[in-house]
Amino acid sequence: MKSEKPPAENDFFGMVYEVCRLIPYGRVTSYGAIARYLGSGRSARTVGWALNACHTQPGFIPAHRVVNRQGLLTGKHHFGNSTTMEQLLANEGVYVEDDRVVDFTEKFWDPSAEIDPLI
Repeated sequence: MKSEKPPAENDFFGMVYEVCRLIPYGRVTSYGAIARYLGSGRSARTVGWALNACHTQPGFIPAHRVVNRQGLLTGKHHFGNSTTMEQLLANEGVYVEDDRVVDFTEKFWDPSAEIDPLI
């Protein structure tokens, strides 16, 4: 059986995981914001694929804090049941109505504005 290795520094999925680990408690960001920060603005879908696979990585990756550009919980079906992502966000004070983050603009965290270029 092959052992899992941590992602290489230049591995896109690994860089997505590093950015996700920096999202502050009680805040959310978008797939596109992460892609833009990583210099690959057209790779929002790839960010989603990375987050779908994050359960195979060591340590906690707060994928529940990543939503689409309109604040919709488009990845909620990857959390075991349809309410887990919403509950995880609610536990942090981020409320959701009709699968959309309430006060999305206030809760939005932009990695390009908040952290130094390319971690």
